[in-house]
Amino acid sequence: MTTGGSAHGHDDESEGRDDEVRGAPRIPGPRAAADDYDLGALPLPPSPLVRPSPPEERGRTSGERRWAPEEPPCAPDEGPWPPDEPLTTTTERESAVAPSGPLTPPRPQNPLAPLFPRKPVGPPAPSAPRLPHSVLKALLGAWALAACSAEEMEAVEAHLTGCAACADEALRLRDAVGLLQTDRSLDLDPTLRSRVIESCLSRRPATVPVPDWAAPYEAETARLDALLHDIGGSEWHAPVRLKWFENEEQVRRKTTVAGVVSHLMTVDGLIATALGLDVPLGDGTTGRVDDWPLSPTARTERYWSAARLPPTRSIHEPWRAQSHTLIRTVSFAGRRVSELSVSYGDFAMPMHDALLERAFECWVHGGDIADAVDYPYDAPSAPHLNRMVDLAARVLPAALAERRRTGLAGPVRHLVTAGSPGRSLHLEIEGSGGGDWYIPLDSPAAAGSPVHTVAQIALDTVEFCQLIAGRVPPADAAAGQQGDREAIRDVLFTAASLSRL
Repeated sequence: MTTGGSAHGHDDESEGRDDEVRGAPRIPGPRAAADDYDLGALPLPPSPLVRPSPPEERGRTSGERRWAPEEPPCAPDEGPWPPDEPLTTTTERESAVAPSGPLTPPRPQNPLAPLFPRKPVGPPAPSAPRLPHSVLKALLGAWALAACSAEEMEAVEAHLTGCAACADEALRLRDAVGLLQTDRSLDLDPTLRSRVIESCLSRRPATVPVPDWAAPYEAETARLDALLHDIGGSEWHAPVRLKWFENEEQVRRKTTVAGVVSHLMTVDGLIATALGLDVPLGDGTTGRVDDWPLSPTARTERYWSAARLPPTRSIHEPWRAQSHTLIRTVSFAGRRVSELSVSYGDFAMPMHDALLERAFECWVHGGDIADAVDYPYDAPSAPHLNRMVDLAARVLPAALAERRRTGLAGPVRHLVTAGSPGRSLHLEIEGSGGGDWYIPLDSPAAAGSPVHTVAQIALDTVEFCQLIAGRVPPADAAAGQQGDREAIRDVLFTAASLSRL
């Protein structure tokens, strides 16, 4: 079966002359990239057929008859195929060179040539390969991941300009790929909760709002609650090493995540006791604990020893319920409860300062838990941090006087009357929630004054909080020191002594 020539038969010599005239190679040319696609999925044009000779050509010799394959269908955006080229025979093209001599009619052109052109010799053509819709649709996923070759990328992008369905799917795939990026944190913005609540309250104010002085405790318990909801069952037993400053040295105590939560719940019981509420007793029940010690450390040891089994994740719900009860109680009690005294054994604090101190402890121990389970945990908001630093600055003069009575601080240099400015240390706290405080050095009754400043300490906000929590040694805390070295040492060690279990 022959693939070209006249309908009449030819001998071998004639076939040899055909090849010599046409210069047709016996070995096929190099395969094009499009040849690798499945031809069964392509819309093939009809088979090449010899057109019937028009009446005016009947009677001509075979060398003078016109031959042409049936034209393949045109692409929607193209003109006639081949474009602007008259249908001529080899005899007519050769007549300008060889005016006489019959020629064997040429073989019809390959009807698949427009779809699969032969690979040209030299640099590749800049135009994108023409691929069927099914292939281009299958490449959308690779295009969204930027995993296509340059030619495929160009073909897909050219196709998207004219196919609305594929363009919509490509946009959805690209958005999905954007969610797979790991260069940004998947954790929510720490300020998201406060912004959502503020927006809700601006639209519909709360009937019983949380007092402003209780807002730090409410915010920090909510943040720790979100952290505890995210950790798995086995992580409740992850080891946590608590640290605080005692007897001029750092003390460590090993416990678990559940043990830390039970410690927070037990010390929060001091607030509950002052409000007349029942507290957890360590054996699964609640009640009054008038005979329990008031020291936070001794109280925690009492709770741990009363529990029949080590604390587990079951401690989460009692701690959460107690914190909600405290917030609800002080909210309904109003302003009159803010000055209620809360005893810590060796000292007492008003309710508004006690809840702020509990908010500070909740943040610090929340950071301990986050470190144990490898969880990101940011510092409180700047206004709440500023209140925590201010509470420590207000407590420092009395704590310094107590250390002086036990011989752990330097002697008094210059006493003044109560309320008068005296010798002071400038505590400069930098960063979010920072500010300037002037700590009286000789008497808690004296007033701090920038005029009587004899020393200055500069600390970052979080670093100062880590110092008063016992997480940073006093000798390594201050980033900037200037002035009286004894006053600087006394204030740094006094700040560290504020920490406890």
